[in-house]
Amino acid sequence: MVGTSGSIDEAGKDRIREELGLNQPVLLQYFSFLGRLLVLDFGTSYRLGQPVLAIIGAQLWPTVQLALLAILFAAILAGLTAILLRGRYARRVSSLIELLAISSPAFWTGMLLLTVFAFQLHWFPVTGGVGLRGLVLPALTLALPIAGILSQLLRHGIDGAERQPFVDSARARGLAEPVLLGRHLLRHASLPVLTLGAYIVGNLLGGTVIVEQLFGRSGLGRVTLDAITNRDLPVVMAMVVFAAIVFVAVNLLLDALSPVLDPRLRGA
Repeated sequence: MVGTSGSIDEAGKDRIREELGLNQPVLLQYFSFLGRLLVLDFGTSYRLGQPVLAIIGAQLWPTVQLALLAILFAAILAGLTAILLRGRYARRVSSLIELLAISSPAFWTGMLLLTVFAFQLHWFPVTGGVGLRGLVLPALTLALPIAGILSQLLRHGIDGAERQPFVDSARARGLAEPVLLGRHLLRHASLPVLTLGAYIVGNLLGGTVIVEQLFGRSGLGRVTLDAITNRDLPVVMAMVVFAAIVFVAVNLLLDALSPVLDPRLRGA
């Protein structure tokens, strides 16, 4: 707060310490922080001078939009890849595509999408786009590595489900392949995907930092990066707590959905 040069007298420093409560014992500071945390009081931003909760609330919706569209794209791409590319040679091609999607860093994927679809084809805005057109390329950048992992899991899950006795029984009863695939195989194969919920959320939260900066979008990722760069500790600490809350909430939600997809888990 006093700057890197520290060009402020000791009286000014003492006044700031008193305002922040840094002149109190560390243990008292810690329990005071926990007390404020219970009512979601993260203090005031050092740089912006605004309540941290207001800063996060103002930037939450753009990140939620980006994350939801990325999850939708990832689910569609993974489902189509796992369902359509199921032959022997098609699987080799899909495995190569999945490997490239997973291993490519987000900034490189984003720059490649910008080069092709923004600079050359002019289908989407380069940076700072609003509306759905401005969300497509950032969401695709986040979705591709997630889709690569989900596609692998779904394909292996479908292969494993097809070896189960209930599949032979369903086919013997004359159940059509599309119905069998949609009603039984995909439900069975989607269970391992739920266990990766925390990873997917972590990938989204971490990816937004790069993607929002690359595409010139506002959001929590950009707020976090600016807070780290400017050593705005209240904002950084609030984002860490927010990420932890999201992780816990997602895992609880996915645990609740598992018995819905697989009735055998209801008695576990």
